[in-house]
Amino acid sequence: MSARNLVIVESPAKAKTIGKYLGDDFTVAASVGHIRDLPLPKELPADMKKGPYGRFAVNVEEGFEPYYVVNPDKKKTVSELKKLLKEADALYLATDEDREGEAIAWHLLEALKPKKSLPVYRMVFHEITKEAIQKALTETRELDMPLVDAQETRRILDRLVGYELSPVLWRKVRRGTSAGRVQSVATRLVVERERERMAFTSASYWDLTGEFITSELSDRSADTPAFTAQLRTLDGQRVATGRDFTDTGELKKSLKGNVTVLTEESAQLLIEALEGAKATVGNLESKPYTRRPAAPFTTSSLQQEASRKLRMGARHTMSTAQRLYENGYITYMRTDSVVLSGEAIRASRAQIQEMYGAEYVPDRPRVYTSKSQGAQEAHEAIRPAGSNFRTPAQVSNQLSGDEFRLYELIWKRTVASQMADAKGTTTSVTLDVEGKGRTAQFGASGTIITFRGFLAAYEEGRDQSRYAEQDGKDKRLPQMKEGQQLTAVEYTPSGHETTPPPRYTEASLVRALEERGIGRPSTYAATISVIQDRGYVEKKGTALVPSWLAFSVVRLLEEHFGKLVDYEFTADMEAGLDRIAAGNTDRVHWLSDFYYGKSGSFDTPVEGGLKATLDNLGEIDARAINTVSIGNGIDLRMGQYGPYIERAVEGSDTPQRANVPADLAPDELTLEKAEELMTRAKDDGRVLGRDPDSGFEILAKDGRYGPYVTENLELDEETKALPKTKQPKPRTASLFKDMDLATVTLEDALKLLSLPRVVGKDAEGVEITAQNGRYGPYLKKGTDSRSLETEAQLFTITEEEALAIYAQPKRRGRAAAKPPIKELGVDPTSEKPIVIKDGRFGMYITDGKTNVTLRKDESPETMTHERAVERLAEKRAKGPTKRKTTRKSSSRAKSSKK
Repeated sequence: MSARNLVIVESPAKAKTIGKYLGDDFTVAASVGHIRDLPLPKELPADMKKGPYGRFAVNVEEGFEPYYVVNPDKKKTVSELKKLLKEADALYLATDEDREGEAIAWHLLEALKPKKSLPVYRMVFHEITKEAIQKALTETRELDMPLVDAQETRRILDRLVGYELSPVLWRKVRRGTSAGRVQSVATRLVVERERERMAFTSASYWDLTGEFITSELSDRSADTPAFTAQLRTLDGQRVATGRDFTDTGELKKSLKGNVTVLTEESAQLLIEALEGAKATVGNLESKPYTRRPAAPFTTSSLQQEASRKLRMGARHTMSTAQRLYENGYITYMRTDSVVLSGEAIRASRAQIQEMYGAEYVPDRPRVYTSKSQGAQEAHEAIRPAGSNFRTPAQVSNQLSGDEFRLYELIWKRTVASQMADAKGTTTSVTLDVEGKGRTAQFGASGTIITFRGFLAAYEEGRDQSRYAEQDGKDKRLPQMKEGQQLTAVEYTPSGHETTPPPRYTEASLVRALEERGIGRPSTYAATISVIQDRGYVEKKGTALVPSWLAFSVVRLLEEHFGKLVDYEFTADMEAGLDRIAAGNTDRVHWLSDFYYGKSGSFDTPVEGGLKATLDNLGEIDARAINTVSIGNGIDLRMGQYGPYIERAVEGSDTPQRANVPADLAPDELTLEKAEELMTRAKDDGRVLGRDPDSGFEILAKDGRYGPYVTENLELDEETKALPKTKQPKPRTASLFKDMDLATVTLEDALKLLSLPRVVGKDAEGVEITAQNGRYGPYLKKGTDSRSLETEAQLFTITEEEALAIYAQPKRRGRAAAKPPIKELGVDPTSEKPIVIKDGRFGMYITDGKTNVTLRKDESPETMTHERAVERLAEKRAKGPTKRKTTRKSSSRAKSSKK
């Protein structure tokens, strides 16, 4: 007997899992996402292209009516679903319970057109377990049309914004650029942060750390407790810290005359004044320390924490969570709610008692309330599925890799959210030291955790702080009493430079968007992916760095479509979509207000609407939009092949130009760097001589991906007339790292152009070649590659040496670490030991997390702990260095000067 009930979900994985919980009377099929969408205008039927649907596939003149078509790749799916529907006695639409899921269900109804006599049920659930599916079958509902309206409105809105603004960007910036309701605002956030970094001027200040003991120096033993304290005030005035300076490198006006800025000289003089003086314990205070656990995961907090703890991007996090949900491991992963069901709370408390003990279970269940007022908030936070949570150990043989790591993170956060508070004691003390007419007050604090509580299971991560300070956690202070005399062992001065605001990471950008009410957590992963795919933002390590293309796009939008990238207006639009989803606002009126500028739907309406803004756009100076002033007459411009800098030359119509390296972040293009590039560009195009074999000119050139040598093929007119794909391509080769564009010789160039070099053959006759690639020099034999230690080996390695390398087992991942050259002490930020190591590209300082190369004027012998701490802090503020990428040889020959 064939199944008579048809259940349609979005994905095959979800269909497979649900199918296990339903009987033989059910057939579960997948739509594989959306089956219908707005077509491209060129895909409209011929009779519609000149009508009101012609521009957007939306009739903006009559109720913003959309025209939908079945996606070409879904026609077969729709046909198969129609066949199944003919045999069904009932249809269950079991798509996700958010706006997108509701819209998919509606589109299925519109496309499948079931008979009026056929019962149609909307089946919803927030976890895929047997209990949840059985319950959902008995608690079906009607389609939620306000949710469908909200999704449709968002789709139409994005089509209007994209199709109206993108052509302007194509004309004035570059073909292929695009604008979007949320993506453009997210890009603006990243660009604004980079502008702040570019305008930043560092300020220098010093501080003083004292080491104190409770006994006399003469009585000191190995057991004598010592602790450190920071200088807080000097002669009654607070000592300045990094927070007290503006981004222009000046002391804040409100603080002038109220704080003391220590210099290296004044710090040394203070040490001399305080030398030998006793420290008196002033204020001594101990108070209880309590810390509560974080709420269970929402979509946003899951993306942030996965980025911090697992180094997973937002898109990867969501796709991994989707698989966990569809396979029945977690509840629905798109939610703004922090609420746990009674069932989940009971499961958490039972597991806490079983795994940690009764003292870790609070007297009453914890109840969290959501700050979000969004209409698409689901019923519950993200948590392990079921009424009895599976521990990470129980699923370790079913999940692997990132799926296991993400499940473990969700399990820990959920369980920790219902655990007891962490308890402890925080002690703070002030020490007064007087000497030679100076009065200094030092301060120290420490927190001792006496009961870990939820920390036994989980501790929330934190984004990088601009003014990172140690919190004194687990810093134990000795027993003291007010008025007690202490001995100062030594005073250590430290110099500091203020740091620019840190770049956004995916985690901090998600947080910034959520705090401003821009977009919704379910769309953040897609938004961050789009701005990277479009070339507006790239990742350096975890930092998001804007491209110069993003600067041009954002500037055009700010100057001519300011409202559309205004943070408050964008949040206002989101609130409007929420009102439509709740059934409180009519979508046609709302869209009309946005497009035609009528009042009533927006707190901050677009003057005249989007259409009027475009109709009265006026002239846009494309050259100005694509220009950023660097200083001293040097401007950065966006060209056809990328950014370059130029400066007018007196008495010449041709400006001096230089390429901007692809791996140079905007805030790194200082005036000094620009002058350096201009100097290097003077050697761009230098003729080194002719290849004695081919007779072609050999040139030294400077490209976006670094200096390189190439040949001038001197093609005849007939060959030049051929399509570029059929023209012969010149040989090109990047300069070695120890070569310079100004001094490279013809002999050097010919050797570089001779690569790859055949080194020899193995016993089976397979050729071994020496090549230079993206990750450095290497040997290649068939598909087996082995790294070489230096670029020079490309020309010197022999067949015998190559065979010896291949005789060794192939190392996977990194080679064994070399021992450190020098140990420098503990870094105060990471609390990890700082060492100097010798790496593949030279000596560098590292704390195990952050690496920074030693400069030419630095050596292990002269490097101090204080200087190493400063260098690491500078590197953290700047963000990780982007790896250089290789391009095909034909693209290297192009200049970005256009």
